[in-house]
Amino acid sequence: MPKYLWRVSYFQEGAQGLLAQGGSARQAAITEMVESVGGSVESCYFAFGEDDLFVIGDVPDDVAAAALAIRTAAAGAAVSHTVRLLSPAQVDEAVALDVTYRPPT
Repeated sequence: MPKYLWRVSYFQEGAQGLLAQGGSARQAAITEMVESVGGSVESCYFAFGEDDLFVIGDVPDDVAAAALAIRTAAAGAAVSHTVRLLSPAQVDEAVALDVTYRPPT
């Protein structure tokens, strides 16, 4: 199953919800959302900086990942950036492919 990283930044409404409910409740809600599309959450960490939350998990495909992104955006409490992750074995496969490339000159 494809693995994804979601970088999440809260807007004011989302931060207020986090203050009211706490981090564990937010993690439970995220896990429920990911599981609703057939996925699972591997890890969930709150952070300082530009992003407030990092979630790593698996969902069946890019359509499921897009569904999560659209629902998050539509709710308006946070913005989520989806990053498709590759395993070292997948990178090994990629570098083994014969690719024709000519750099711009």
